[in-house]
Amino acid sequence: MALAFRLFARQDLRVRALTVISTAGLVGLAVGPTVGGFVLAVAPWQVLLVADVPIAVVAFAGIRAGIAADRPDDLHRDPIDVAGAVLGTASIVGVLVTPTLVVGGAAGWAGWGAGAVTALVAVGFVVRERTAHHPLLDLHLIARPLVASGLAYKAAAGLAMAALSYLVTLQLQFAWGWPPALAAVGTLPQVVVLLASGRLVGPFVQRVGLDRAARISAAAVVAGLAVFALTARLGYPGVLVALVLVAAGMRVVGAVAGNNVLHGLPADRTSIGAALVDTASEIATAVGIAATGTILAALVPGDLGTTPWAPGRTAAFEGAVSIAGAVVTAVAAVLVVVGMLRARTAATPSTATAPTTSQENTDV
Repeated sequence: MALAFRLFARQDLRVRALTVISTAGLVGLAVGPTVGGFVLAVAPWQVLLVADVPIAVVAFAGIRAGIAADRPDDLHRDPIDVAGAVLGTASIVGVLVTPTLVVGGAAGWAGWGAGAVTALVAVGFVVRERTAHHPLLDLHLIARPLVASGLAYKAAAGLAMAALSYLVTLQLQFAWGWPPALAAVGTLPQVVVLLASGRLVGPFVQRVGLDRAARISAAAVVAGLAVFALTARLGYPGVLVALVLVAAGMRVVGAVAGNNVLHGLPADRTSIGAALVDTASEIATAVGIAATGTILAALVPGDLGTTPWAPGRTAAFEGAVSIAGAVVTAVAAVLVVVGMLRARTAATPSTATAPTTSQENTDV
């Protein structure tokens, strides 16, 4: 992503390049449940643990063959912020693990103690990044309007895609009794939309502009989540509409949000921008799964995979799915509003931070 932004000075070429790049990530994310469903029909679930190995081998070979070596003059000599990396990683782990400890029946002191430690570590991370001479994460860069806007959009989209994929697969199998292979077919619409809409992203962005494209696509993501939360228990048509809306919105957000982040950074910080975009998406994905799983575990009695499914338990599960969908919808909506407000701030001349084309060409 960083290379694509630095190598193309024209806005339309950047959007096209970022669209191609985001296609791989979005299709991979959407294909996962579908492929997983077909695999589970013929093999044990442990096989999925090694599914990424051949992909990693291909990626390694592609990097060696297709990515040029770094030029010494382009490299930063700043020391690595090891303390910041440790504190940041511990903060993320704590945020994801603490709800599981609380809901999973762990001793009361363990869950709340983990929460207190996580809060302290997170505060320590912020203090470290604000005071370090060479921080791992420059908080001043994140505060830039275009950067904050793009990251908020990307986080909303990642949260939506992960939570929806997770909840849909559970809804189809546990509430409606679909076998894994049929559930895989049920998630295919989002894959089809992600693949088929690739050529439409560039023309759509050119027609309505980057800012409106971001707003419309992010609104589609939130609308899809809302449709699922309100209609999932009524039948598959509501699920279908939700999958299509979220996939269509994700398709545009993937390119526009990345462009906003990189466009809002200095020319020599595009690598950090690419890392921030990926990090926002990955953390939001993990939070989406952790949050929905925690809500289901708290509201549905027994183990989802082993406890018998009586009618009362099925009703409790469907209610929990609706609540989880509503919670994720609210969080995604807040992120989208933040993205809109920060983008509006970035539109004022006094806060413009975009690097000039001559700076980019010189840096490349």
